[in-house]
Amino acid sequence: MTNRLRAWLAPARPDGVETITDPARRRAVGVEILLVFSITFGLSGARSLLSLLSSLLRPEPLSQQSVAINVPRAALSLIDLAYQLLGVVQLVAWGGLGAYLLYRAGIRLSSIGLDRTRRGGDLASGLGLAALIGVPGLAFYLVMRAVGLNLTVMPSTLDDVWWRAPVLVLSAIGNSWAEEVLVVGYLITRLRQLGWSENRSLLLSSVLRGSYHLYQGFGGFVGNIVMGLVYGRFWQRHQRLWALVAAHALIDTVAFVGYALLRGAVPWLP
Repeated sequence: MTNRLRAWLAPARPDGVETITDPARRRAVGVEILLVFSITFGLSGARSLLSLLSSLLRPEPLSQQSVAINVPRAALSLIDLAYQLLGVVQLVAWGGLGAYLLYRAGIRLSSIGLDRTRRGGDLASGLGLAALIGVPGLAFYLVMRAVGLNLTVMPSTLDDVWWRAPVLVLSAIGNSWAEEVLVVGYLITRLRQLGWSENRSLLLSSVLRGSYHLYQGFGGFVGNIVMGLVYGRFWQRHQRLWALVAAHALIDTVAFVGYALLRGAVPWLP
């Protein structure tokens, strides 16, 4: 059993990934990575760190502070809807940018698991990964909030309007697509081309994932690092990115829509 577990946990570097040796090309890839994350999740991580520092400097403890994820953007319902949809478009574009840059670099999207040949298998794997992370993740959040290391996270404070549920589902899908494509598929593939080891790439990817959740507190940071380690290693082993997108989308959909529906009806929900 121990040997099987070690074999499953060990990364499987795929064939066909070119290690770039030309100094000029290596510099170009490095600049590309910096630019991509300077306008996407790297920037989000820096803002998230500032948000956490601001929360720590307030007199009340973290557990007595709150932060909302999906919030109203305008007083008029239809304008608010337009704002929400533009946010989804931005996330889809972020993920699309990562996929396009890999494609332009000569990497087949099917090689990272963005093809439609294993829909059933990807969905089944996604359900398993969602269960593996979702339930323990909720328990971890409640514990970290109870000990004062996490803010109270409100997945949605959108008004009860007709478009709330569809927009929350779209937001969940947009988040999952952008994060898994950029932080796992794009970043680890590019680091492979620069000669990074699988473990080193996985660690950087996971810490990056945790960084842009720092606004939630230390629990959000640590919990998302763990999520990144599990999801990233699964991808390194199986190269099925759609499975990660499905798992992440399911977790966020349950959190966003479930919170919106149950808020006020369940005593322990803020």
